[in-house]
Amino acid sequence: MAFADVVTYESENTDVEIVREINKDILVYPGEKSLFTTQHRGREKALFDQLDIPCAPYQMVNSLSDLEKAVSEIGLPAILKTATEGYDGKGQFLMRSEDQIKEAFDSMNGVESILEGFVNFKRELSLIAVRGIDNDHKYYPLVENTHHGGILRLTIAPAQNIDPEVQKTAEHYMQTLLDEMDHVGVLTIELFETNDGLVVNEMAPRVHNSGHWSIEGANTSQFENHIRAITGMPLGDTSPTHTVSAMVNIIGKIGPTDIALNMANAHLHLYDKTERDNRKLGHINITANSLIELENSIQQLSDFLPN
Repeated sequence: MAFADVVTYESENTDVEIVREINKDILVYPGEKSLFTTQHRGREKALFDQLDIPCAPYQMVNSLSDLEKAVSEIGLPAILKTATEGYDGKGQFLMRSEDQIKEAFDSMNGVESILEGFVNFKRELSLIAVRGIDNDHKYYPLVENTHHGGILRLTIAPAQNIDPEVQKTAEHYMQTLLDEMDHVGVLTIELFETNDGLVVNEMAPRVHNSGHWSIEGANTSQFENHIRAITGMPLGDTSPTHTVSAMVNIIGKIGPTDIALNMANAHLHLYDKTERDNRKLGHINITANSLIELENSIQQLSDFLPN
């Protein structure tokens, strides 16, 4: 690593001890606190509580009796999740009745887990921000996400019909987290929009799938801004380049990509991965000057979306 001036990481599942060792000689961003917090759902929720950021009720589970107690206090429906790792809906069990307690517990295969109360939401949102070494902050607009089977399939940016106060509230939660963790680089928070306001679901100390639209849809992409941040460069403009953009994930099979290649406002990104069920193989970004234009373009790409 002697050739490197700064190191970053791709995933919150990176070993903290490795980061700590590298950081003895080389700058590592985001820092150890961001990594340590976000790789464990219990630590993440505890930080939300500490900072008065609303999240679903939760309890840690290490035994069947823990789960029975948690269900009695939180109620059902609720979601049991592994405390660490797990993504795209993996390592989760939606419980709707007490008859499922044993089945849910067994599905965790003996690892520490967390029971979270089910949130009745109107839609799923995410906010991506970037913080520089000099504490400068920039925020992308809130985006709306559509999942199927726990996997992100479609992102609309900016999310439509967002009250400016909702954006402001999300940015307040974000800045609180960025500053508390002394985070440098991109940070993502996933949120539920409910009738009672925003509820934060989870966060990721990295560029995020729901921010891939920014490659063509923002003046500075999340990827460029992450590099700018960790290298001490000025942060780039996060404002959209078009009225509205979208990202369509390519999942499992590559599919008819010629459709996207023949669309003037579509941009195909493939990851050079082999096909496999539920694997993210690429995405298609769409830019548009109106919501109607965007909806028509998404319809042309319906082969890439679940029914």
